[in-house]
Amino acid sequence: MDLLNDVVNARCSDPFKCLGVKPNAKGKGKTLTVWRPEARLIEVLKIDSDTLIGEMEETTLKGVFELPWPNTLETEHYRLRITYPDSSFTIVDPYQFPSTTFNDPEYHSATLYKKEGAIPASAEVTQELHIDGTRFGVYAPAARSVAVVGDFNGWDGRIHPMSSNGDGVWRLFIPDVKPGARYKFEIRAANGDILPHRTDPFAQYIEQFPSFASVVCKPNSYSWQDKQWTERPIEDTYETPMSIYEIHLGSWRKHMDGTSLSYTEHTQQLVDYVVEMGYTHVEMLPVMEHPFDGSWGYQPVGLFAPTSRYGTVDEFKALVDALHQAGVGVIMDWVPAHFPTDGHGLGNFDGSKQYEYPDPKKGWHTEWNSLIYDFGKEHVIDYLISNANFWLEEFHIDGLRVDAVASMLYLDYSRKDGEWVPNVDGGNQNYEAIAFLRRLNETVYLNHPRCFTIAEESTAFPGVSKPTYMNGLGFGFKWNMGWMNDSLEYISKDPIYRQYHQGELTFSMVYAYDEQFILPISHDEVVHGKGSMIAKMPGDAWQKFANLRAFTSYMYFHPGKKLNFMGNELAQGMEWSHERSLDWHLLDVDFHKGQQQLTKTLNHLYKDEPALHLDHSPSGFEWISLDDSANSILAFIRKAKGSCEHIIVVVNFTPTPQENYCIGTPMAGRYECIFNSDDEAYTGSNYPVAASYNTQNTPSHGRDQSLTLQVPPLAAVAFKWVE
Repeated sequence: MDLLNDVVNARCSDPFKCLGVKPNAKGKGKTLTVWRPEARLIEVLKIDSDTLIGEMEETTLKGVFELPWPNTLETEHYRLRITYPDSSFTIVDPYQFPSTTFNDPEYHSATLYKKEGAIPASAEVTQELHIDGTRFGVYAPAARSVAVVGDFNGWDGRIHPMSSNGDGVWRLFIPDVKPGARYKFEIRAANGDILPHRTDPFAQYIEQFPSFASVVCKPNSYSWQDKQWTERPIEDTYETPMSIYEIHLGSWRKHMDGTSLSYTEHTQQLVDYVVEMGYTHVEMLPVMEHPFDGSWGYQPVGLFAPTSRYGTVDEFKALVDALHQAGVGVIMDWVPAHFPTDGHGLGNFDGSKQYEYPDPKKGWHTEWNSLIYDFGKEHVIDYLISNANFWLEEFHIDGLRVDAVASMLYLDYSRKDGEWVPNVDGGNQNYEAIAFLRRLNETVYLNHPRCFTIAEESTAFPGVSKPTYMNGLGFGFKWNMGWMNDSLEYISKDPIYRQYHQGELTFSMVYAYDEQFILPISHDEVVHGKGSMIAKMPGDAWQKFANLRAFTSYMYFHPGKKLNFMGNELAQGMEWSHERSLDWHLLDVDFHKGQQQLTKTLNHLYKDEPALHLDHSPSGFEWISLDDSANSILAFIRKAKGSCEHIIVVVNFTPTPQENYCIGTPMAGRYECIFNSDDEAYTGSNYPVAASYNTQNTPSHGRDQSLTLQVPPLAAVAFKWVE
């Protein structure tokens, strides 16, 4: 009776002990017990027909009904016809299927999503009869009780109490709950308080405001067509070109009414654009579900759900599929560093700090006003790693760019003295987060050898992109924030002052091979008052665009993979805002069209020229001249692996052209001009540069051979050696 009292008061932790068919208290026979508050009449039917077994009687506990179970029946399975004052319907009672409820699917830490969440399942009655439904599972070890609420029970937390076997996971198989059903979890904390309804941490589809309801999804419903991509030969990603187009799906293009394109519309428009422009990869700002548009996805509540703002799960898969079929890889921004405090999310999930560090000195991000995952909890680690694996496995994602890694590595990140807790050795490194990142990367590379991880890490933490067996963090790549900061600082100066800052451009080659670098000009550089890329450039209108062309070219010829945020190729005047579309109308203006054409040319040149692919080895780069600060000119060589093929690059960062500029060359022969950012096709000045130059037997820059070139103003030119 105590258990039934707990059921009635929505605080029962094991409803299977008192509901369903159970031996009666006197030890003779069995009794069926059903809990249905507000029911007027409950009739028990055979599981496979409308044959009446009996009519239940309500006990002294209102809403609790009983029926002596006939010992002549061969099965203890049944259906219930429930009559309310204004309605009547028939259901299959979930409390007759304990084996299905507690039978965890096979999984390991990287596939925790196969154990928890809402998983369509089937309960066997006989070999011929199976009852379809959904098996719910949620981790809430500190909860007093947990119930599933949804459309199928009127969002009444009394009707479907879940059960736990002591491992912290609450489970319940509910028959006839099918894909498309909306649901949440109602959790009663240990102190008896009923918490706000929680979204399923493993939900694969979550509705938008105001419901934020989780939705049961049909597993593996999408038929992939990208086999040629997913089964392609495994390549060395360090020796292949990677030009990344970073995109925010909500604002790349918008309709006339200001609404965003859907996943399907992106499939129809984005794929062709990316291919035409020559990008090798698309990197999406977080598409995981997030309640606030202004977070751009970086405050996710629903790590397993592509945002429903733009369409369904299968429509997002179709976008990835189409990109793959077009030969374009897909990278996703992934946020394991922090999560928001929204009431339907993970914060204080079961009335205790199950996902975040309990101590706010470790568990609260002062910079983002968000919570920090407790990397010391095994379930949290499994949750995050299984999520990373989920996107690679179920959505065919090729790479994960991990956001805000520095904030994870350091306990004193963005904190003052006294606001952080030192580690066991008295230092500021978060050993738990470091262990998590290493385990994450080991899991990714072990299970998905064609995939890779990227760290956004802004400090000098050693070995970010070194393997874990070399005591590194194990990332495949690291954003080169030093190059980005120094080069943008340099290019924003008036050319007359650049001669005093030559080292800001050349310093990057001192550490260029310390990590596997990506050169990022990301969304972070064109928001929050930083201005657009064209706005950073000095000079009049022509000089601004020339500076931007020279800078863009310098980036593409510099060792390191490339990343450009959407709109950079248009030379937008206004900085980016998620509330409006890119300024596509600017392509009607020659300057902006020229910048787009320049970017397109550089992308295709970068892909086509092996001399530009060797980014991770000193053998792929050689200075010719790095100290001509008086003219603010850099000259260097990019070299192909295993051959004498090479390209000479000269970049002039002043508006003064050089008519007879002499540089040494590594070999004798003819050099063809394969790129000139000052070309009139890009709205350059079209300063005369010969189509090719022959070397002379005149020593220069410590070399026996040399070239005498015409170097345009504020421009980059590239010359390919012809054997």
